[in-house]
Amino acid sequence: MNKFSFEIHKEFTNGLGRVGTIHTPHGDILTPAFVAVGTKGTVKGLTPEQIKSTGVQTIIANTYHLYLDPGAEQVEKMGGLHKVMGWNGPLLTDSGGFQVFSLGVAYGKGISKVSHGKIEELVLSEPSEDAEQSEVPKIAKVDANGVMFRAHDSGDAHYFTPEKSIDIQYNLGADIIFAFDECTAPNESDHYQKEALERTHRWAKRSLEHHKKLLFQKQNMSKMPFDIFPAIFGVVQGGRDEKLRKESAEYIGSLDFDGFGIGGSFEKEDMEKAVEWVNGILPKEKPRHLLGIGEPMDLFMAVEKGCDLFDCVAPTRLGRNGGVYTSHGKINLFNKEFRDDLKPLDENCTCYACKNFSRAYIAHLFHAKEMLAGTLASIHNIYFITHMVSKMREEMLNGDFLSYKKDFLSKYYRNP
Repeated sequence: MNKFSFEIHKEFTNGLGRVGTIHTPHGDILTPAFVAVGTKGTVKGLTPEQIKSTGVQTIIANTYHLYLDPGAEQVEKMGGLHKVMGWNGPLLTDSGGFQVFSLGVAYGKGISKVSHGKIEELVLSEPSEDAEQSEVPKIAKVDANGVMFRAHDSGDAHYFTPEKSIDIQYNLGADIIFAFDECTAPNESDHYQKEALERTHRWAKRSLEHHKKLLFQKQNMSKMPFDIFPAIFGVVQGGRDEKLRKESAEYIGSLDFDGFGIGGSFEKEDMEKAVEWVNGILPKEKPRHLLGIGEPMDLFMAVEKGCDLFDCVAPTRLGRNGGVYTSHGKINLFNKEFRDDLKPLDENCTCYACKNFSRAYIAHLFHAKEMLAGTLASIHNIYFITHMVSKMREEMLNGDFLSYKKDFLSKYYRNP
């Protein structure tokens, strides 16, 4: 049977925020919760034990990348993604839908998950005429039935349909999987946003129907390589248009999903409005995952506006490049000032890196190009974000969330 469920323990008196628990076959997730990104079946540079030491409760892996290597069927033969990774906690997989965006309209163009500045500044630039190789062709092409990808490494062609995405995710064996969707850039035309949304809605229904078919088959099998009956989340899209966002929330919310993802590439100033539009409509008794968001200010917003989960590569990507979160904002350990700084990365932090090493030592590791540098910075960054969100949960239960938000953000984003 499907062991997935969600319960709400406390809600904001005025607002959408709430504290809850998601029950999965591999354990509970106390929400709100930050989800670590393990793209290729690993949180880069960290062992499962190190991940657990940060307080992370759950990880999300990337369907597209694991499909390419080592292959979803190979993962299934090896006993499923939990066993392969050595991770015994809850596990999510995305649908591969974000690759529609990252390998399509955004490929080689520098458009990110969250864009800053005015929307007109996001219009894709014309390729440079300085060199023939400056133009980067799209390697994902969408049609009514699915998406043709060309592998980013080999160039081999692959075709994803909603059904294939669900098949792959079943082979991987996550506790929570996502319906196949099309993520659009915020600067797409109104006509294309509408067309893509209708396509996402058709794909959501097909994903759900195929999930139910596989679930029925799996429940009636006498022997299974691993006993996981996944929950499935539908993904709300609609770009920056209020009408489309609400239309998507109404439609996706009406389907028999176990929870919901909020997808899209956001214009920074539009994100809060879009989240509020969507969460004001989605069934409140089911969990909501804001996909690909991790900046502290955005996480406070997401929690306040009713999101329960959120994932982002930022803590480890930043960490691998010398960037570190502190109570007073980000620092860059490649800056000269930290070569003689004997303080921990953050004097208010009790992670493994902060308890044992100085800024000067970790800065030395970065300058020496030692692998340990990125590992220590990543441990700290994930710990920092995870505990920031855990503190949000604690203060929501205590009724002091807004005070905590004001205090944290005033220090983190202070003017030098």
